[in-house]
Amino acid sequence: MAGPTRGFLGRQRNRDPRLPPGQYDVGRDWPVLTAEPTPRIAPETWSITVDGQVEAPTTWSWEEAHRLPRSEYRGAIHCVTTWSKFDTRFAGVSLDTLLEAARPTADAHFVLATSRTGYTTNLPLADVTGGKAWIVWEYDGAPLPVEHGGPVRLLVPHLYFWKSAKWISRLTLTTRDQPGFWEQNGYHDRGDPWRQQRYQGD
Repeated sequence: MAGPTRGFLGRQRNRDPRLPPGQYDVGRDWPVLTAEPTPRIAPETWSITVDGQVEAPTTWSWEEAHRLPRSEYRGAIHCVTTWSKFDTRFAGVSLDTLLEAARPTADAHFVLATSRTGYTTNLPLADVTGGKAWIVWEYDGAPLPVEHGGPVRLLVPHLYFWKSAKWISRLTLTTRDQPGFWEQNGYHDRGDPWRQQRYQGD
């Protein structure tokens, strides 16, 4: 049997180890993809609520959220449409901080994230705790652009980016998994880029 060509081996050697399988480096670009019309939300009207299976349902206004300890994420993001973007820099508040205040009950195992538009996406609680997820209002040192979810979006960078709901307004903790918008339309429940979990059955 003939061996692999030198060209094939060369491409494998040059592949960035930060790039999950099936993804390409989009470079400086950041494609705009959305499932619904882009809303215009004035920061002073925005709030985030954590409710459901928690001991202390809590809502934070824009000003109240900004008084919480600031947290940053620096690293890659990955879209299910196969692009990845390296060296991103976001700032906001860790979900650990919000959940610490709301105090999830022992039977809380999932989160349903809801946007101001009504868009939803589901996540295991384990995927948004332990320094893995944020709500963010800054990108690269500037206010998060509205087309990318500003004034505030959810950021769960280790999963495909449809899990990082734009225009986030509510996080509801649940005992059972409740599929969100894309999950009800055939996308994978979890969406791990390294396992190429794009669609149900992957």
